[in-house]
Amino acid sequence: MKTELILASSSPFRQSILQKFSLNFHSFSPDIDESPLIDETPEQLVLRLSELKAQSAKELYESGLAIGSDQVAVFNGHILGKPHNKENAVKQLTLFSGQKVTFLTGLSVYDISTDTAKTIVEPFHVHFRSLSLEEICVYLDKEMPYQCAGSFKSEGLGICLFEKLEGDDPNSLVGLPLIRLFSLLREFGLDVLKP
Repeated sequence: MKTELILASSSPFRQSILQKFSLNFHSFSPDIDESPLIDETPEQLVLRLSELKAQSAKELYESGLAIGSDQVAVFNGHILGKPHNKENAVKQLTLFSGQKVTFLTGLSVYDISTDTAKTIVEPFHVHFRSLSLEEICVYLDKEMPYQCAGSFKSEGLGICLFEKLEGDDPNSLVGLPLIRLFSLLREFGLDVLKP
């Protein structure tokens, strides 16, 4: 019997990354509160939210492997959310100029039938160039990344903001670390490279 693959995300970026596996999958938008709990670390937050997203699939599906993912940007120990508007994005990118920002991506694979999950956190470090206010504004006007943690889209023009990238999987930066996902799916018996 074929295992149903479910992506607990409405993000077109995560969907397009998952398509690299050449597998059919369903997707839906999980309805969960993403607010951090009191004294919750960034790692604990992305672990909890990615697991909650994956587990929310059981409300819609009777079986299958559900993938949940959540990402935060961390700078000087503080979680940075989505900017939501240009003013906040300017503040974030000005703060990042010449600095290193860590992106933590929580990734959870949940087997609906057995009610078991495997969840990991994948770090990725972005070193920003020294950015002028003009460069920041031109970038923001062109790409408007106001719903993206960190105020940029690395899969687009945002790549021009960086000096270097540091991590195991560039897909992590877009919110779905495929190398780790491949390993987790294999642990549940789904091998992308088997016919």
